[in-house]
Amino acid sequence: MPLIVDAHADIAFNMLKYGRDYTRSAAETRRLEIGSQTVADNEDALLGWPDYQRGQVAVIFSTIYATPIRHSSSNNKSQVYKTFDEAHQLNKEQLLTYHRMTDSAPDKFRLISSVRDLNLLLDHWQSPCENGHPVGMVALMEGAEGIRNPSELEEWHELGLRLIGPAWVGTRYSGGWKEPGPLTKEGRELLSAMADYNFILDLSHMDELASIEALDMYRGPIVGTHGNCLALMPTSDSNRHFSDRIIEGIIERDGVVGVVPYNSYLKVGWTVGKHSRAEVPLGVVADHIDHICQIAGDSLHAGIGSDFDGGFGLQSVPPEIDTIADLQNLVSLLQARGYSEKDIENILGGNWLTRLKRDLPTS
Repeated sequence: MPLIVDAHADIAFNMLKYGRDYTRSAAETRRLEIGSQTVADNEDALLGWPDYQRGQVAVIFSTIYATPIRHSSSNNKSQVYKTFDEAHQLNKEQLLTYHRMTDSAPDKFRLISSVRDLNLLLDHWQSPCENGHPVGMVALMEGAEGIRNPSELEEWHELGLRLIGPAWVGTRYSGGWKEPGPLTKEGRELLSAMADYNFILDLSHMDELASIEALDMYRGPIVGTHGNCLALMPTSDSNRHFSDRIIEGIIERDGVVGVVPYNSYLKVGWTVGKHSRAEVPLGVVADHIDHICQIAGDSLHAGIGSDFDGGFGLQSVPPEIDTIADLQNLVSLLQARGYSEKDIENILGGNWLTRLKRDLPTS
């Protein structure tokens, strides 16, 4: 099986908000959460260390994310912020949570902040190990309001943050999902300062106007960790998807676009509870991957960014998926479309690994 890199996983958010333990399997988490408010809020878990092992998921982009109060619908307010200081505090605690995870269970999780870290991890995955392999965690900030001032970027970088997405919904830096608009003056200042540390810019959730400007002005690496193709969702009224213009821009910057296996992002109008999972087979995920590859003319710019456990779970993914391990089912679907073994290795994980080796600090 090829190695998988999942470019978006809200691990710390789930741990701190819902008490999920990702050393457990998804099946064990589901058993413990039957009838709970967690399932009502976030559906049944798809992630867990044993599932990462079964699916050969070697690296995940582990997010740092908190919800602005104006978009919080849950009664659980543990990861909700009202002020930038609160966002900063929550984001810092999530990053420190990743440090504690890797300190307490280095056999299961390792924080990846350099090429050296990554190579050591990949060496481990190349050798058989009865006890399994550690999963590498690359820290990604989703929504940058926890960065109160660009002067704080040095500290964030020293703590291991490597990717920054300025928006979730709109922020003081950028128009975003549900709240469109361009980059702000503060956003342009943030991007200018980010380039000094070679932070990887994530266009996911940024409004198209902001993304176009970012593609033009940002001097560092650019990716889209988790977003699908607007061209395959032509009747969608959401600004959450990537237009061909943005996909082309990411490709021109030699970035990668991670496809999200979330039914609502694969079929316009699909909603949990009203529609069947069977309406959105895994082949639709392959359609989005193929669209990116057709634009690029090769297999070097498509990847996966599952967003699993990020506000949705088992109830909202294609029927071929029970846990993240089942992303390996994409192999046969891509083979049937004529993709070679090397192409599939690229798409499932190789493309992200290539960019990390290029863009992370050497040591």
